[in-house]
Amino acid sequence: MVFHMLKKGVAVLLLLVTTFFWGVTFTVVKDAVAKEDVFVFLSQRFLLAFLLLVVLCLAQRRKLTLASLRDGGVLGAFLFAAFAFQTVALQYTSATNTGFLTGLNVVIVPLLGALFFRQQVTLPVGIGATLAALGLFFLCTDGRALQFNPGDLLAAICALCVAIHLLCTGRFARKGGSDVCWLTAVQIGTVFLLSFLTALLRGKPVLTVTDGTETAIVVCAVFATVFAFLVQTSMQRLLSPAHTALIFCCEPVFAALYACRFGNETLGRWGLMGAGLIVAGMLVSELMPAGRRDEIPVASEELTD
Repeated sequence: MVFHMLKKGVAVLLLLVTTFFWGVTFTVVKDAVAKEDVFVFLSQRFLLAFLLLVVLCLAQRRKLTLASLRDGGVLGAFLFAAFAFQTVALQYTSATNTGFLTGLNVVIVPLLGALFFRQQVTLPVGIGATLAALGLFFLCTDGRALQFNPGDLLAAICALCVAIHLLCTGRFARKGGSDVCWLTAVQIGTVFLLSFLTALLRGKPVLTVTDGTETAIVVCAVFATVFAFLVQTSMQRLLSPAHTALIFCCEPVFAALYACRFGNETLGRWGLMGAGLIVAGMLVSELMPAGRRDEIPVASEELTD
């Protein structure tokens, strides 16, 4: 029991580090895509990450299986869709609406898990998701009412893609036949391929690196992609998708704190309250006793909760 709790604690810590990298690189990505087409940047970022992961897999002599190809392709498709819908949504709606609606995957994940995967939504996770959703509203809107428009539908679809990606990652990572390293490599390679094709269709010079984006490509590839998705895929063997989604809600908190410290931005009273509620939601899901654990053990190749 103590060993299990220790493993869970390490999993939470590593996912928080992953979320930290995503949060602090938000400003880096924002600056890079101001200089370069977003799909060109994604192509270059995910190509470098894919090559690093392939080298890692080959160095460890891991076996590439059909299951890893199939499951990694599915994960990569949903991950690319999330990036694509979010990118297009930002052209038609505000960053505030996009950030809030995308973050609502924290609520969508447990609902879809209960509907399609028979995963129990425990009381701590339910309370945590509610607090996190309220915190996202305050953090993203600074307490102001949202002004919805047609572009928000695209942001909502992005949230759905993120939720499905989390659920599928948990399912694929736990079943036999898929190596975590190859599973991660294939999904990252899929995102590269789809980003590359999208950039080509848009007539963009994919193989040309724009001055000033080199550091962003390397940092995002190594820390926000290779490290982050290896950790996510590995740790979702121990934590449920709903639990993982709650931890990932800390991404906008880290992004806001980093922007305040290094980007000359301010975090007002409502933003601080929102950040506090998100952290409180995560702590509730971690520390509040539940009748049953929200982790999902493996029975053969099927997931139960």
